[in-house]
Amino acid sequence: MTGLGTVGGVRRYAEEANGRWVGFEHRPGDIVISTRSKCGTTWLQMICALLVFQDPDLPAPLAELSPWLDWEVEPIEDVRDRLARQEHRRFIKTHTPLAGLPLSPEVTYLVAGRHPLDVAESLFAHGHNIDRDRFEELTGRGSHPPVGSFDEWLAWWTGPGVGPDEVLDSLPGLVHHVDDAWHRQDDGEVDVVLVHYDDLTADLDGEMRRLTRHLGIDVPEPAWPALVEAATFGSMQARAVDLAPDRLGVLRSREAFFRAATSDRGGDRIAPAARDAIEARVRADADPAAAAWLLR
Repeated sequence: MTGLGTVGGVRRYAEEANGRWVGFEHRPGDIVISTRSKCGTTWLQMICALLVFQDPDLPAPLAELSPWLDWEVEPIEDVRDRLARQEHRRFIKTHTPLAGLPLSPEVTYLVAGRHPLDVAESLFAHGHNIDRDRFEELTGRGSHPPVGSFDEWLAWWTGPGVGPDEVLDSLPGLVHHVDDAWHRQDDGEVDVVLVHYDDLTADLDGEMRRLTRHLGIDVPEPAWPALVEAATFGSMQARAVDLAPDRLGVLRSREAFFRAATSDRGGDRIAPAARDAIEARVRADADPAAAAWLLR
């Protein structure tokens, strides 16, 4: 362990209250969705909801069906109580890397990755969509939107000069999250499935079927078209009120949360020199195979 040390025997991260996982009792078959911000978290939650309930009309808002266990805006007792009362197969959200979770061999961990250039652009916009006053009211601590222009913020995000323990929502944090999961997927100790945002974009039906097989869920063939359609970006954007992760009103706009499902590598907004620096940093910090997977 490095950086901030440990909490409950697992790696501690300053930006995630992952100590809230300590003592949590898993059930066999639980699904934990572990992603960095803006890498497809809500998309995977929606896919899991559709596979578990096998109905595009979900029985409750997505954030209630799939609680975010380590987010400080809601008392941990309330979140654990809601999870304890759930009778369906549970699928739980976290932004904590697997190194910061008490891992169980009876759980499947879904870890999403997305090209860093797309993450950077989406994360900058998302930072301006958070109601900071409401966040402080709920948590008792302040936070700040991205400072400066996009180019200034991108330079900070690419290499903030601190480790992922202190700043997970950064390029080093993104690389650490994916690289850690990459090394665990074949170690035989826990069940880890990596999902790339580009694969969800290019072949949603195929990726949903892959996850179904891995999770051991039987979906009747006639149900597939409606389930896949409900998981498309357009359908989710149209249902932003029920699907955005905002039970307690921290987002300024739920519709803006579903900003775009693009994979255009930042478009013309990111200069070639910045692109090269970002991709070089990924290759330097990650296993070569993990870097190639993330950057493809």
